Amino acid sequence: MLKTPRLTAAVLVTLSVLMTACNPSEAPQTEVPSAEASIAEIPTPEPPQTPKIAPLDNPDPTVTAAIAQYINSLSSQGFASENQGIWMQSGETLLAQHQGTTPLPAASLTKIATSLVALQTFGPEGEFVTQISATGPIENGELQGDLVIQGEGDPLFVWEEAMAIGNRLNEMGIQRVTGDLVILDKFYMNFETDPTIAGNLFLEGINGQIWPGEAETQYQTLPPGTARPQVAIAGTVRVAAAPPAELQPLVRHYSLPVVELLKRMNQYSNNPMAEMFADAVGGPQVVSQKAAVAAGVPPQEIQLINGSGLGEENIMSPRAACGLFLALERELQPHNMTIGDAIAIVGQDEGILNQRQIPRFSVVKSGSLNYVSALAGALPTQTQGSVWFVIMNGGSNLEGFRVQQEALLTQFVTQWGSVTALPPELSPNPLRKTKTSRSEIVKQ
Repeated sequence: MLKTPRLTAAVLVTLSVLMTACNPSEAPQTEVPSAEASIAEIPTPEPPQTPKIAPLDNPDPTVTAAIAQYINSLSSQGFASENQGIWMQSGETLLAQHQGTTPLPAASLTKIATSLVALQTFGPEGEFVTQISATGPIENGELQGDLVIQGEGDPLFVWEEAMAIGNRLNEMGIQRVTGDLVILDKFYMNFETDPTIAGNLFLEGINGQIWPGEAETQYQTLPPGTARPQVAIAGTVRVAAAPPAELQPLVRHYSLPVVELLKRMNQYSNNPMAEMFADAVGGPQVVSQKAAVAAGVPPQEIQLINGSGLGEENIMSPRAACGLFLALERELQPHNMTIGDAIAIVGQDEGILNQRQIPRFSVVKSGSLNYVSALAGALPTQTQGSVWFVIMNGGSNLEGFRVQQEALLTQFVTQWGSVTALPPELSPNPLRKTKTSRSEIVKQ
């Protein structure tokens, strides 16, 4: 099953009690309080609180005027104001909103809901385990039996993972398998969920002599000196409903932790990964319901048909989208992480935002369909702090919407001042950079 490490917490508190002596001529002597009493009187510092959705009343008139100008500009170009949505808040203060509670097509902003529920379900440190086992003995370089692979739905099991497992099998002395490759449970590879297709990809991946060109290309990205696996399977790929008797584990592969998987999913807006995550947590209806509760909005403000955002039937209000970002931040905060650990940071992270002219250090997710362009996240500024914003545009003007979204954000950054570095509340945890997937031999 999905491996979620037990979380332990150790809190070390160092207290220093400062005492000021009283002048006996000015005040009567008093009893010195005990150390226990002094400790009891000193409050424990509260961690910084992530804001909640701002109330609808009293928006900032200046920002509201700028948003009205933005909406009017779109209307003059033929894009109806009822197809546009805006939400902007600083802390828990509403700056502006347009159709803030009206559900609109969300496109890939849907992935924020999927990310949030995945974190709630598995935790940021959760790992998807893929186990490789055998049905027979290993003799003279041969596994005399079947090679069995049991998956948990690792959404980022790709060529490199198969190569690593192939190398572990070679280290165990296995170069040939006399039987079949048997697929159990949810084994995905290269974003293919069909078990036969995924199995055939794995069969190729563990044998460097039959790699297709794309596997060879991926191999070139690995560290110099990485071994080329050679495990030839004599039989075919076979899907089984139950594990064979007397199964002997050989190799266990652990995925990247969930938060790192989500970061990659969001950087590249990977639709198959989002669908796998949604399936793993119970489907889009579960995502919709849990996301609405976490965001603090009525259920009708988040209605999803899948986990990726493909299809204009995935709708949410601008207010709900903002609430999802805030809920995501709250979910990560106890683990010393921020949304920067799960969402792309402009100017720092590779991905689909590379070509966009979005203000540097914004932490954002975009969404695009034929008639939908959305952009949402956190905009760091000097005078307003981190501004949480959602822009949802509808109409046949994808490139035009993107340019105008960027111009609007740049206008606000010019007004409120740009930052020269990520603020702490958006900065990713640097220790996460060391996280990797890994394979280990479980039987010598």
